[in-house]
Formats: sequence, structure tokens, C-alpha cells
Amino acid sequence: MTSTPDLATLTGDYTVDPAHTTIGFTARHAMVTNVKGKFLDFTGTLHLDGADPSRSTATLDVTMDSIDTGSPDRDGHLKSSDFFNTGEYPTMTFRSTKAESLGGDDYRITGDLSILGTTKPLTIDLEFNGAAKDPFGNERVGFEGKAEIKRSEWGLTWNAALETGGVLVSDKIKLNFDISAIRQA
Repeated sequence: MTSTPDLATLTGDYTVDPAHTTIGFTARHAMVTNVKGKFLDFTGTLHLDGADPSRSTATLDVTMDSIDTGSPDRDGHLKSSDFFNTGEYPTMTFRSTKAESLGGDDYRITGDLSILGTTKPLTIDLEFNGAAKDPFGNERVGFEGKAEIKRSEWGLTWNAALETGGVLVSDKIKLNFDISAIRQA
């Protein structure tokens, strides 16, 4: 049963539940279709301050070798030095620097996203999906979020020109987050 309690009651520390969370992305491929992928191995924390959302924080650590686009060959290329160079840069991180309420169930979190040793600001728009106690007694909160980045700003510049014009992989990458987090005792 889903319920939306007073936000002040949600104040506390939470751990992102990887079994019920998706950290995903979409890239335009060959200028004609979208390729979707996700990361399978990550950890994250949230500190929610329901009385003052601006004091909320979030962290995320993603194991880059856990990338999954449904194609082992493509995943191998993404792990290579052409893209994520996971041997040298095994982790992508996000550390929040600012949180704000936009009204209703809408929030915005800004932080530092580090990929390939380059750190740049990232702003994520989030929608609060609710809070509930699951059948196992865990208090959960849920958020959906989205953001867009230009991968070239993090040094992800590999590409191939197409005969018909354009490039194989878009610079613009859409990020999507479907987060379930469990309150810590």
C-alpha cells in the first residue's frame, strides 16, 4: 500500500536499493535510433530532510564495468579506452552540492558528476513517487529523475562519421533514474 506521509516524517538516512533501482541512459545511434543501457552494480545514499529539503543530500557510486546495453560486443567497446576506459577509471560518482524543492512532488538536485577523472556539475530533476512500508518492514521512498549531458564535456569523444552525414553516437546522452531507497535504522 502506497501512502504519502507528511514529508517531515521522511527525514532520515536511506540506502539506495539496487534490486529495485535503475540507473539508465539513452544515446542516439547512427542518427536514426536510440540505444538504451543501464548500470547493474552501484551503491548510493540519500539523506532526506523533509522539513528543509535544501539540507537533503545524495551520493552515487557506479561500477563502470557493470554497463549493460543488451549487446556484449557494444558493452565491451564502451568499457574500452575509446569510451569509459574502465581499467583506469572503474567508477563514476555523483556527490550532491545543492537540493531544492520546486513545489508539489518536484525537486532538483545539483551535484558533481565524475567520469574519466573529469568532474562537472550535473542537475537532475526528480519527482517524488511516494513512501511506503514494504511487506518486509522496510520503510521505502521512491523518486524518478532525468537529466541530459553532453558526453564530450567529460572527455567521451570517440565517434565515427556516417556516409550519409552525421555521426555514429550522439553527444547528447539522456540519463534516467528510477530510485527506491530504504531508510536505515
